[in-house]
Amino acid sequence: MQLVNSNNMKILSTFFFLLFFISISFLLEAQNNQNHIYWQLSGSDGIVRDLTNETILPHTDNIEMSGQRVAVIITYAIDENRILKVSRDIIFPQLRIFIESSANRWRKYRAYLRDEYSDEFIPTIVVDERTFEPGRLDSVRINGMIQFFHAESQGLKVERILLPSMTGRLFVEQWKITNIDELSKVLQIGKTEFTQEQFGQNGLFKRKVYSDTKGLVTIQPNETFEFAIYFSAQLNDESAVDDSFADVLSERRDFLRTMKQNLILETPDPVLNMLFTFSKIRAAESIYDTKMGLMHSPGGGSYYTGVWANDQCEYASPFFPYLGYDVGNTAALNSYLQFLKNIPEADGQFWSSFEMEGTITCCGADRGDAAMIAFGASQYALANGNKKDAEKIWPLIEWSLDYCERQKNEAGVIKSDSDEMEGRISTGGANLATSSLYYGALNQTVILAKALGKPKTLVRDYEKRAKILREAIENYFGAEIEDLETYQYFDGHRYLRHWICLPLVMGIDDRKEGTLEALFTKLWTDNGIKVEHNPNLEEPNLFWDRGTLYAFRGAFKAGAANRALEKLHAYSQTRLLGFHVPYVVEAWPEGNMAHLSAESALYCRIFTEGILGIVPTGFHSFEMTPNIPDEWDYFNLKNIRAFDSKFDVLISRYSDRLEIQIVQSGKIIFNRKIKNGESVNIKLQN
Repeated sequence: MQLVNSNNMKILSTFFFLLFFISISFLLEAQNNQNHIYWQLSGSDGIVRDLTNETILPHTDNIEMSGQRVAVIITYAIDENRILKVSRDIIFPQLRIFIESSANRWRKYRAYLRDEYSDEFIPTIVVDERTFEPGRLDSVRINGMIQFFHAESQGLKVERILLPSMTGRLFVEQWKITNIDELSKVLQIGKTEFTQEQFGQNGLFKRKVYSDTKGLVTIQPNETFEFAIYFSAQLNDESAVDDSFADVLSERRDFLRTMKQNLILETPDPVLNMLFTFSKIRAAESIYDTKMGLMHSPGGGSYYTGVWANDQCEYASPFFPYLGYDVGNTAALNSYLQFLKNIPEADGQFWSSFEMEGTITCCGADRGDAAMIAFGASQYALANGNKKDAEKIWPLIEWSLDYCERQKNEAGVIKSDSDEMEGRISTGGANLATSSLYYGALNQTVILAKALGKPKTLVRDYEKRAKILREAIENYFGAEIEDLETYQYFDGHRYLRHWICLPLVMGIDDRKEGTLEALFTKLWTDNGIKVEHNPNLEEPNLFWDRGTLYAFRGAFKAGAANRALEKLHAYSQTRLLGFHVPYVVEAWPEGNMAHLSAESALYCRIFTEGILGIVPTGFHSFEMTPNIPDEWDYFNLKNIRAFDSKFDVLISRYSDRLEIQIVQSGKIIFNRKIKNGESVNIKLQN
C-alpha cells in the first residue's frame, strides 16, 4: 500500500493510542498473574507457549531484539479468542530526528528515528473471494527470534517469524502459508509499498516498508508459499539494504550459534540453563555501530548508541571476556576508552554517560561513577587476559581510584551525590554502594597492578586504602535494622535497601546472616528483591532487577548456596516462563519492565562470579571458590573464553566432596577433590 504523510500520521496516532492501552493492560496483567507459568521449555534453545488449551486470556507481552543498526520491540496481544495483534516499534538508533521546539530537555537524548507499525502494513491476501485472516494462534516460540503459529483458516495454516538484521538498518517478518486442504488454493496478494522521507540531524532519512510477494499465487495441497515484509531505512546516499530474508536469517543463526557454543552452562536445573542461554543472547545482541566504535548499550526503547558508567562499564563489559564474543570484547574495550578520552580536568567528575554516539553527555551529578568504572575496568582488564589492552585503560583505573580517595568524608567512606538510581530514592551524602564499589575496585587493582609490574609502593598504597576503607564501611554503615545485623544504606537511614547486598559481592561477610535474612525474607517479593522495605514509599513493591541479580551473586559467593538456589529458581522461572519473558528486566513500575541488556549480563555473572566464585589473580590465572547447592550432583561451565584462554570447569559431587576438573585444549590441567566452599588456585596454560 502506498500511504501519504497525512494518512501515515493518522495511522501512527491511532497506533500510539493502541500501544498506550496495551501498556496499561500489560501492567495490570503483570500485577494479577505474577505467579502464573505460561511457557514451557522447548528443546535446548527455546521456549514455547501452547495456547490451544490456554484459559488465562487475553494476554499481552513484548520482547526486544536488536542488531548493530536496528532495534525492535515486538508487542503481541492475544485476545480471549486467540486472535493475535502485533505491533512493531522499530528504532534506527543512529538516525537522529529534529526534536519539537516544545520538547523537554530529555527528548534530545531519545531523538531516535522510530515508528510503530501495525498489522495494517501486512499485504492484503484474498482467498476464494474473501479477505484472508490467519486463524487462531496455536502457539508462540522464542529462540533468539519470535515465531507465531496459527491454526487453519480457509484451508491454510500460517507461520510467522520476526527478526532483526544483525548489521543492517533492516527488520524482517516472514510468512509461511501452507495449504492443508485437498484442493489447490489461489491467493491474490496485494503489494505493500510505503515510503517516507524526512530530514533529520544526520541528513535525509528514507524509510521503506515493502514485501517480496507475487500478485497471484497458486498453492497446491501440502505445499508452502513464503514471502517477507521488510522494514528498512537509509541515510542520505547510503545504498539500500537489499538482503533477503534468507540472508538475515542466516546471519542471525550464525550469531545464535556463537552464543550457544560458548560459555555453556550445565546444571540439573533446566530453567537456569535456558535463562542463562537467553541472557547471553540479550547481553550480546545489544551492540551498536557508533562514532565511538562498536558500543554496548542498554536498549529498552530509550538507551541506544551510548555508553553508561554503570550498565556498560560495571555490569556488561566485564562479562564479555568469559563469553568470548569478539564483537562484545571490542565494545567492552571501547566503553572504557570512551571514558579514558574524557577524564575530567583537575577535581572534576565523570559524566555518567556519553549518548547519541558520544555527542551528548549526561548528567552532572556524581552517582559514584568513578567507583563503577574502576570496579568494572579492573575486572575486565584481568579477565580479558590481554596485557596491552590493560595498559591502555590503566590510566582510567588509576584516575578513578584517586578521584574516589579524594571524596572521603570525615568517617573515611566515599561521598557521592546519589547512586545508580539517580535520585529516584534518597541516598544521603555517602552511600554504601559507592564505598563498596570502590573497595572492590581497590582489591582488584592490587592484582592488576602486580600483573602489570607497577611499582610496589603503589600496590601497598592500594592495599592500605582497602584495609582502611573496609573498617570505615563497618563503622559507618554497619547497623541493626529491623532487629537484623546488617547495613544502613546511608547515615541515619532506617529502612532495608536492596544494595546492602554489595558488601557480600565484595567479599565482606561480617554481617552475612543478617544481610541474607534481610534480602531473602524482608525484601523478597514474587519479582525478586524490592528496592526498599519501606511502607511509606509511593510504590512499596518497587523493584529493579539489578539489585536482585547482585544479591544472588553475593549470596552464592558468601556460601549461602542452598538458600539462594530456592529463590534463584523461582525468580528465573518467572522471568523465563512467566508473564513477561524471556529475559531479566530493568524495573517496575518504571520503564514497563524493559528488557535492558546489561541486566542479562548480570544474570550470567551469578554463575561465573557467584556460584563458581571466580576471582582473577593474573592475566592467565584465577582463584575459584565453588559454592554448589547440596541438591546438585554436578555443575559444568564449558568453553569459557576468559584469561585469553579456552577451558571447561567440570564439577561432580562425591559424598561430601566436590571433584574439580579444569580442562584446557582437551587436557585435564587440574583435578582435585575439595570441600564445598574451599578455594583453589588455577593457572591456565598459555
